[in-house]
Amino acid sequence: MYNILKHAHSGIAYLLLLALVIALVYNIIGWAGNKAFTKGNKIAALIGFISSHLQLLLGLILYFVSPLGVSNLSGETMSDSMSRLYALEHPLTMIIAIVLITIGYSKSKRAEDDKSKYKKIVLFYAIGLILILSRIPWSVWPA
Repeated sequence: MYNILKHAHSGIAYLLLLALVIALVYNIIGWAGNKAFTKGNKIAALIGFISSHLQLLLGLILYFVSPLGVSNLSGETMSDSMSRLYALEHPLTMIIAIVLITIGYSKSKRAEDDKSKYKKIVLFYAIGLILILSRIPWSVWPA
């Protein structure tokens, strides 16, 4: 089960990154061009939102079944940078990133004008994407 979850988590991560980049580009183009916020913009943001939550769900399950996750939290873990990344930095940063993506999506739904909708999605999704990219374990991530 652990290997299946690990591979699913890695595979969906590619889809998440793609979805966030597409949502960002699509909404930046709309914002910069002063275009109306369309159903396509909402769908692009929704796909990024859903894929981030799916990734979070898989990640949390993996965190509790993995030998690198919650069972690895100890004083020795904090002194080893790779163990600390898996046990603390990666999960915490990803949760923060997905909370920001959720806030951006929710605020854009409630925004009154199109410019505000674009602004919320672009700002929160960009910060979320930067946080995600900062804590992906690139050295061991399958290509």
